[in-house]
Amino acid sequence: MDDEIELVSDGEGIALLGDAGAIERFLASEGLPSQDLGLRRLSGATATGAAALEAGSQIAATSGRWVKLTKESARAMKSMPLMKGSSASSSRAVAMDGGKTSHILEIVRTPGAMLTNPAMLTGVAGLMAQLAMQQAMQEITDYLVRIDAKVDDVLRGQKDAALAAMVGALLVIEDALTIRDHVGGVSDVTWSKVQATPATIAETQAYALRQLDDVAQKLERAQAVGEVAKAADHARAVVEEWLAVLARCFQLQDAVAVLELDRVLGGAPDELEQHRAGIRVARQKRLDLIASRVDRLMTRMDDAVGTADAKVLLHPRAAQSINASSRVVGSHVLEFTAGLGIGADREAVAVRRWLEAATEAKERALETGAAGLEGAKDLTGQTVGRARSATTKLAGTIAERAARRRPRAAEVDDE
Repeated sequence: MDDEIELVSDGEGIALLGDAGAIERFLASEGLPSQDLGLRRLSGATATGAAALEAGSQIAATSGRWVKLTKESARAMKSMPLMKGSSASSSRAVAMDGGKTSHILEIVRTPGAMLTNPAMLTGVAGLMAQLAMQQAMQEITDYLVRIDAKVDDVLRGQKDAALAAMVGALLVIEDALTIRDHVGGVSDVTWSKVQATPATIAETQAYALRQLDDVAQKLERAQAVGEVAKAADHARAVVEEWLAVLARCFQLQDAVAVLELDRVLGGAPDELEQHRAGIRVARQKRLDLIASRVDRLMTRMDDAVGTADAKVLLHPRAAQSINASSRVVGSHVLEFTAGLGIGADREAVAVRRWLEAATEAKERALETGAAGLEGAKDLTGQTVGRARSATTKLAGTIAERAARRRPRAAEVDDE
């Protein structure tokens, strides 16, 4: 059959290799968005001599598209009606159109002609890793636009050396990405400009994490309800900005990793797989570090709401302020974790609903007088328990996701 598609999955996305028309028909039938895999960049990079010529001819005759691994794309790969293929290593997937067979695709779930070359498979995995990180970078950009965060203004407005240097690193990396898009690779000159930026980004990330730690410590040290309200108000004022700076740091670290993979692909292709795996491990460690600090901050905010609940009769105005600050900070954290792809949507929705419901309930009770305040105290005591439970679930989900996102390269299974 001519309509043969080879699938490769690395846990982040799916590469479809084969005839361009067959791939386009399959993607259209499933309504899946995709990006060009950029197979041409592998020509001559994974072999020399006669092997390079053979690899080049294979690449020229093959189209490649990349699909982000989401619930929808995974479902499309798993729910296709499979029939016996033309060989023991393949199964046919039939795409239906109005109850009629619109076309028949042969999906090969073990390496076919092109992927029998280990170097080519490694190169494809490297391209997939780059596209996954570029997708993550775009999602962070969307997050920053969505919250209307003036991250660059924050960086420029700081006198601290780490944040001031970050502006220069940002400009250098953006220039390098622009040049890469035009020339299709990373030259010695371009890399010489970029290779010092990771230290600057790491220093800025550490600074931003210290600022969040400082917010959490102020909440922890506060004893009187007035002090707690002041600390919560401070958190409300600064947390979003520092989360946005962390998001920008993470985005730039992904950008440097994309450039690194290009550099290794062009200079030491035999080391590409090890480098790709190392990048994924380092990236996950950064996510885990950020998640732990954010979880600590939210735990302190939960404690602040508990203090407000205990003192609501004597200090209704301060309690209302603490509750409002907690709701705002919680919303910022949810936006941030969604932007970086950590946490679970279900738990995020649960926390968001609690934040809204708890604030509305207490504000209504505060307006109705002492009797209402007693009801608010009981209600808030219950909602605080639910909030802490939701926060615990969110932290547990982050840990589970970290365990699942270990480096692997595997085919899409048939569960």
